[in-house]
Amino acid sequence: MSTRRGNDPETITLLLQKLCLKVTGLSDEAVRPLLQHSLRIITSNYESTVDHDEFQVAEKIKRRLVRKGKEKDAVVFLELHRKLQAQGVIKNRWAVLYLLMSLSDSSVKTSRDRQVGLSSTLFAGNLAGHATSTPFHPAARGHAGNGDITSLHSNTTLQSGHTSGSSGISSIHGEIHSNDPTPIPHSYMPLPSHPGMDSYRDSTSVGLRLASTLSSDRGSSTAVVPHRGRTSKKTTITVHKNDQSSEELPEAVIIRDLVYAFQGIEGRWIRYDPTKEGYRINHQAGIPKAIRQLVSKLAECGWLFNKTKTYVENKSADKTFGLVGKSFCAALHEELTEYYRLIAVLEGQILSEGDRNDGHGLSLRQLVLWTFDPLQRLKCLATIVDVCRGKKGGALASALYSYMQHGDPFVQSLIQHILNMVAQPIYIGLVSWMYDGELEDMHDEFFVASDPTVKNDRLWHDKYSLRKSMIPNFITREQANRILLTGKSINYLRQVCQDRTPTKGRQVITHMDSSQADVMFRQDTTSEFQHMVDRVYKETSRHLLDVLNTKYKFLEHLKAMRRYLLLGQGDFIRHLMDLLLDDLAKPASNLYLHNLTGILETAIRATNAQFDDSDILKRLDVRLLEVSPGDKGWDVFSLEYHVDGPIRTVFTPQCMMSLLRIFNFLWRAKRMEYILAIVWKNQMSNSRGLRGIPELSGILHQCHVLASEMVHFIQQVQYYINFEVLECSWDELLTKVKEAEDFDNVIAAHQVFLNTVISRCLLDEQSRDILTQLRTIFDLIIDFQTAQSEFYEEANDELQARQHYDKLQQMRSQKGDWALTAEYEEEEHIRRVEFLKNIIPSKRARFKVLSQSYQDMVKQFLVMLTYHKDVSLRFLSFRLDFNEHYKAKEPKLRSPSVHRLSRSAVS
Repeated sequence: MSTRRGNDPETITLLLQKLCLKVTGLSDEAVRPLLQHSLRIITSNYESTVDHDEFQVAEKIKRRLVRKGKEKDAVVFLELHRKLQAQGVIKNRWAVLYLLMSLSDSSVKTSRDRQVGLSSTLFAGNLAGHATSTPFHPAARGHAGNGDITSLHSNTTLQSGHTSGSSGISSIHGEIHSNDPTPIPHSYMPLPSHPGMDSYRDSTSVGLRLASTLSSDRGSSTAVVPHRGRTSKKTTITVHKNDQSSEELPEAVIIRDLVYAFQGIEGRWIRYDPTKEGYRINHQAGIPKAIRQLVSKLAECGWLFNKTKTYVENKSADKTFGLVGKSFCAALHEELTEYYRLIAVLEGQILSEGDRNDGHGLSLRQLVLWTFDPLQRLKCLATIVDVCRGKKGGALASALYSYMQHGDPFVQSLIQHILNMVAQPIYIGLVSWMYDGELEDMHDEFFVASDPTVKNDRLWHDKYSLRKSMIPNFITREQANRILLTGKSINYLRQVCQDRTPTKGRQVITHMDSSQADVMFRQDTTSEFQHMVDRVYKETSRHLLDVLNTKYKFLEHLKAMRRYLLLGQGDFIRHLMDLLLDDLAKPASNLYLHNLTGILETAIRATNAQFDDSDILKRLDVRLLEVSPGDKGWDVFSLEYHVDGPIRTVFTPQCMMSLLRIFNFLWRAKRMEYILAIVWKNQMSNSRGLRGIPELSGILHQCHVLASEMVHFIQQVQYYINFEVLECSWDELLTKVKEAEDFDNVIAAHQVFLNTVISRCLLDEQSRDILTQLRTIFDLIIDFQTAQSEFYEEANDELQARQHYDKLQQMRSQKGDWALTAEYEEEEHIRRVEFLKNIIPSKRARFKVLSQSYQDMVKQFLVMLTYHKDVSLRFLSFRLDFNEHYKAKEPKLRSPSVHRLSRSAVS
């Protein structure tokens, strides 16, 4: 009974009347209109006027959040909505979103109702929200009178039009507010007045007025609130013709032309103006200025679209644009595809309106809202096209990456999406180069360049290089160098070292998706790319160095050159000089290479050099330099070390030439030491024998003094060369070679070693004058040896003559004859006088000249060393003149500038 009673219409009416009395507090007579309206609502098939479009509701929520300054919440909402779509659990998602939006509007609407005096009415707070999805338009304000309805209309804001489609493009957050400087009217024809509006204006109850308004026919074209916010297709714009007549131009015609312009197609009224580079409405159309400006603003989408589309079409047909350029065109085409969806939605909307013919069409105001985000996106794409014009490969990626620092999150996300596609060919080529050493770059896009004409012996130095203009900005120069070295090491191992060991981690990287290319330009947030480059670089370089040291014995060859070419094997070098003494004293033209090679093998077998590896000893050979007139064997003799295979990459022909120059200098200095040793030996052996000639004591003393000066000079120079130059540089070289991370570090360390030795041995261009002075001193030492040898030869002849005379006297005395006759005595006297007058003065003068010349050369040499930029050479000048013997004789060595240089060297 209770159930049937609850479904009885009379019972429902009675309960509804009690509810109205309770809520409104009015009398039975006053509440009757509200009761009637409530019954109509309950018994009607009322449905929401909002289109069942999930994207539209989501866009509304996003715009409202942005309008309230909650951009972060809008981003979070979009992300959550995206996840909700991906799950597919909820089927009727638009209803859930609409419910959430309605709930969020309830508090706002309640506050608005209180402001206009509707807080005491139940229907005013809720029914107005269900009357239509579009708020009352201010244009109807004049038809509503001065009552509460006017206040209600004045507090509404401009809402976007509802659609069943989607533009498919989310862009920079932005809205068009009702308080814009030039508000755009919703309709260009005045709204018709409501026939019953005056009676509502006289009523005292707002609820009664709302009920009476809602009781009007929903399909009526004269409603104060247009159905679903649509503008009637009958809206027209006056167009003035040349004959001063006018016609009504429907708004739908302008919208149709705009849709054409969006696609880069000229319409009847909107055409492309080449002078202004944009679409303009026909100047003969006498439409308001505000509408003309609005149409020009909307037509900008077409110009931007046309610009981007033309670039994509031209570059897609360009076969030399490369893979990076094709990826860029594909990314732009993908963005344009989203724009095509908007065009398709607009076309479908226009076609559906034509089929319905219900008088509710698409308005310019709605078109502004629909194209606001796509316009911003097209502007960004057009800017990118301008920046990237004329670029390709890594340069194009660099131009895109420069916009990654943009402050607008929308621009940054768009650039990141495009850059992710553009960087994929670079990432694929980079991985292939680092793991396989393969370089497929037909259009010169990659930042690693290859020269196929270079042979294997110059592979490491000349075949591969960096294209600096193609290095993307998101890859540092250090990373680019390591990437270059990694691939170059792989090719060097395979082509030169004949080692095809696969790179570690290659199986893992080959299964990685190329979409991970974003790790290259997200290095500020992730270090994955840096770790990958460092790991592959270190493993490949370590493997290459291990192969060179184990299979090709690089360190053994390096030490062999130190022992033989840089005279580090002392016993071998000394014995070799002893064996070569007679041969090298001959003119250079009289030397034969096979004889010298035999002497070299003899020296090897007689010294500790015989215990070296046979492969090293086979590489050691004799080389004769180009012969010049007057050269001796000492001037053209040199040792040579043959290199081949991978070690030739370090010991290039230029390096071997530098080693040859160093050997010649060291060999000459060693010869000076060898000569002075012979000089000292001759002095010691002849000093006692020549005591029998007292007249020679002065010359002998002069020779000893000059020889001592020369010995001191050569000893200091040899100490400087062997310890301060060779040993220190050699120790640094070994340290750097052992700590080297890659093959380039080894080559660079060896080159630094050679450069240091050359500069400190006075073999560079800056020390040419000092080297000439030093060679002059060496020549004086050789002259001194020759002069002393001649002097000792003549002195010994004189000594033998005197000994023969004394022995003759003794023999005659033993026979009982007179020891001397007048004839013998006179002859001996004449011979001695001739010796004292001719030979002794000439020898004394010659040694004096040699001594003076030597001291002058040494003083000039010291002055040059003092002003040299190398501190170690300035210290050598201090050791050469440790007792200031030469400083006392040379004024330049006592100048204040020299004193300041000496103090700076010490400090």
